[in-house]
Amino acid sequence: MSLDLSALVTQALLRFRRSGFDLGGQEYLSALALVRGQRVTQPDALKSALKLLWCSSRSHRSQFDPIWEEVLAILAPDPALPLPGEIPRHPPPVPPLSPESVPLSRPQPDPTVVQTATEVAVQPVRAPFTPAEVEDPTDLAAYWPVSRRSMSYTWRYLRRPVAMGVATILDVEATVQSAARNGFYLAPVLRRREQNQARLVLFIDQNGSMMPFHRFTRDLVETASSEGTLSEGQFVPYYFHNQPGDFLYQDAFLTQPIALGKVLAAIDSDTSVLIVSDGGAARGYRQLSRIQSTTGFLLKLRQVTNLMAWLNPMPTERWEGTSADIIANIVPMFQMDEDGLSNGIDIVRGQPLQHLHSPWL
Repeated sequence: MSLDLSALVTQALLRFRRSGFDLGGQEYLSALALVRGQRVTQPDALKSALKLLWCSSRSHRSQFDPIWEEVLAILAPDPALPLPGEIPRHPPPVPPLSPESVPLSRPQPDPTVVQTATEVAVQPVRAPFTPAEVEDPTDLAAYWPVSRRSMSYTWRYLRRPVAMGVATILDVEATVQSAARNGFYLAPVLRRREQNQARLVLFIDQNGSMMPFHRFTRDLVETASSEGTLSEGQFVPYYFHNQPGDFLYQDAFLTQPIALGKVLAAIDSDTSVLIVSDGGAARGYRQLSRIQSTTGFLLKLRQVTNLMAWLNPMPTERWEGTSADIIANIVPMFQMDEDGLSNGIDIVRGQPLQHLHSPWL
């Protein structure tokens, strides 16, 4: 007893689509190629092949067998009857034709066959993409170093107030003390207006292993220049790749080089410096050349200012065994989260943290 496997593929495709399987013309033609190429000659083998081709999740595989049995039952409802495509061994005798039995018009096609052909014809060329089902959902936590709002808030603490200009601001407390000390009020005590004289230089590692953090470094530059307390001319960003060399760059695309000596000449002892880099922690590397180059840069920077800190976008536990682990012994290094950014700002504004153990604090 044989079975028309092509018809079985067609009926199965339509039945599985009605059950929610994402199947299209591509899946249909792949299944027909197995049948017509004689790679599959038995229904059981076809069942196994279609399960591999059409099931994209565990739930689909669990639904496959019951639906397949339904399709087989439709094509062969009674074992005593011949299956589609099978020639009966003992065909029944053909009754003699009579004038009444001759059809006067062309026989109409079977509506079931027409519907089947129509449904197959309108199938999409390719099944739409649907995300794979998660059988055992777990908590997928995204690593988010620091938000833009936290950056904007933290930059406000980067201040170095210096009294400048003519004394025009009334000092109420000093005026009261002066009157109490003299026994009478003589004149108001005035003081000069304070202005923020803080200056910030950012050295940002760009490209390579820092590419996933470009969004955060870009926010860091934008919030420091426009949402903090620094005015134009008080903030300058420079960029480098992996480790600072003889040349830095004035743009994030690394197309405008500037000599390191020129950059260091513009930095004085009151300039705050923040370095943003993973220091090799992103890929778990410990490279002697990177450590030596970075150490030389930090020593040159130490000769012009002590207000420097390092922000590492990688979590602290990822530093161990990498170049960042060595560099952290040379410069105060903090994880680039809310606490780390706040601690870094305290360092570069001249307020070292007493609880941190570092030879440079």
